[in-house]
Amino acid sequence: MKKYSYEARDRATNKVVRSTVQADSESAAAHLLVEQGFVPLNIKEAVDGGMFGKLSGRISTKDKVVFTRQLATLIGAGLPLSQSLHTVLEQTQNKQLQSIIQDITGSVEGGKSLSQAFSKHKNIFDNVFISLVAAGELSGTLDNALQRIATQQEKDADTMSRIRGALTYPLIVLFVIGAVMAFMLFTVVPQVQKLYESLRKPLPVLTQVMVNVANFTEKFWWLILIILVLAVYFAIQYVRTDAGRRMMDALKLNVPFFKGMFSRLYMARFARTGQTLLATGVSMLDMLRITETAVNNSIIGKAIERAADKVKGGKALSDALKSEPVIASLVPQMISIGEQSGKIDEMMGKAAQVYEDELDEEVRTISTAIEPVLMVVLAIVAGGMVGAVLFPIYSLVNGLGAG
Repeated sequence: MKKYSYEARDRATNKVVRSTVQADSESAAAHLLVEQGFVPLNIKEAVDGGMFGKLSGRISTKDKVVFTRQLATLIGAGLPLSQSLHTVLEQTQNKQLQSIIQDITGSVEGGKSLSQAFSKHKNIFDNVFISLVAAGELSGTLDNALQRIATQQEKDADTMSRIRGALTYPLIVLFVIGAVMAFMLFTVVPQVQKLYESLRKPLPVLTQVMVNVANFTEKFWWLILIILVLAVYFAIQYVRTDAGRRMMDALKLNVPFFKGMFSRLYMARFARTGQTLLATGVSMLDMLRITETAVNNSIIGKAIERAADKVKGGKALSDALKSEPVIASLVPQMISIGEQSGKIDEMMGKAAQVYEDELDEEVRTISTAIEPVLMVVLAIVAGGMVGAVLFPIYSLVNGLGAG
């Protein structure tokens, strides 16, 4: 099937509508529009925007949240799905998202379900999003499902924003340390070297090491640059492999100072996603299959996969999760209470809230504690380099004075 962009008049409202439709030919597209109550005014085959079009309009989480909430509100108000999509399309400013909504609208008007239309854009709408939409369609609560999706997206985005904020400060300080080292190596140290050479005096060992580093860097900067670029490239390629991803995921769960933060993040994500899926009507096994990917950590994902196999064999979810060391003990405890009361989704929501609150506190603690630690590191590095410059000058002045 081809995609056709069209301009047509809605017979019911007499409004001019612009969107896309999928059909085998232009005449088939016109026939489809007539069947849907439109009077075709202009139909032409849609043209792909190319690479520039893909890069020029990045879709942010905020864009997706606004789109999802608007669609939920319109569907909840009783508007037909196709009309709701057209209305949201008119209110969307992001060009890339407009193109995607047009394609979704065309798929829906071509007879596909909304979840099937979303599944064509898995790079934008993940498995959790698509599964919740599918569950909402089956249960007749699509508007509630979309509202839950928007809430989930907001919570995830807010959590990741706080974590990025906690990690930004160390990166800035490390950059400052690098800048200080570069400044000392390429401006101050050469002056000290010239001074010693003019007096025919040997440089102290530490200062000589700094001189050698500065000379090597100045002479072979291109080689260093090539090595760094290749190292970064191969590191990125390795991290994209299964082995590399497992190594990075394991590192996050074991790295000192940050492992508590990452553990709470994954537990909160698992519990919150599980609660949202179960509350929307997704089955237990499907929920585990989706959250296995949604947690975005292969180590945690494997633990959830093993638990799912045990649940498939007839074991309770709480018992299946208890034997997994990477799953925090509170999660199976809360699920066990939910299994007894018949409210697993509510108890997973409570567990998620606990870990989200703990994560907030952990991020604040790290942000507060890391500042003095980094200041000490900066002082040691900068002080060591300043000492390596000033100490020989001080020794030289004393030697001249004694002479």
